[in-house]
Amino acid sequence: MTTPSTSVHQPMSTRPAPLPVNTQVNGAIFQTATVRLALFEDRRARYVGDTVTVVLEERTNASKGTSSNANRKGDTTLGIPIATRLPGANLVGADLSASSDSSFAGGGNSAANNVFTGSVAVTVIDVYPNGNLLVSGEKQVTINQGTEYIRFSGVVNPVNVGAANTVSSTRVADARIEYKGRGYMSEAQTMGWLQRFFMSASPF
Repeated sequence: MTTPSTSVHQPMSTRPAPLPVNTQVNGAIFQTATVRLALFEDRRARYVGDTVTVVLEERTNASKGTSSNANRKGDTTLGIPIATRLPGANLVGADLSASSDSSFAGGGNSAANNVFTGSVAVTVIDVYPNGNLLVSGEKQVTINQGTEYIRFSGVVNPVNVGAANTVSSTRVADARIEYKGRGYMSEAQTMGWLQRFFMSASPF
């Protein structure tokens, strides 16, 4: 079986940059070349390779209804007067009439209600010049013969990262969330390629 395709930002994981070689001795304990953060700062994600926990709090509710009506009616009457030396002299005195009537009525309704909750840990794969973080990650859960994939990517503003190194998915820009499965359970819910062909090619 192949891994389901994805549209999240790639790669979904990356290694942090290697630490610089310590060439300066500053003291017995503190070393400038190996320090990562200042002593008063916390361990929030801000560098490539850091991880941050995204709390999925997606909830959408949308509905739409449309209706339209159109009517059109017309009548036309034409009388041929008495005349001579004109083509169709045998139609002299006849009356011609025509009428048309058309109507149209249409309507439609659509509704969507989606709820997606949970959490997934992602990795910082790039740091933009303005300090925003491009994150991407994947969680795989395998139970018996089925595998579930939860994938997430987006742009995180470090200001929105909480003290517990977490951020809500509603505060992530360009968020891409996927929940896909692989296995016989997922295949049983997938329409066959031949049936999809006839559904797309049939004019009825």
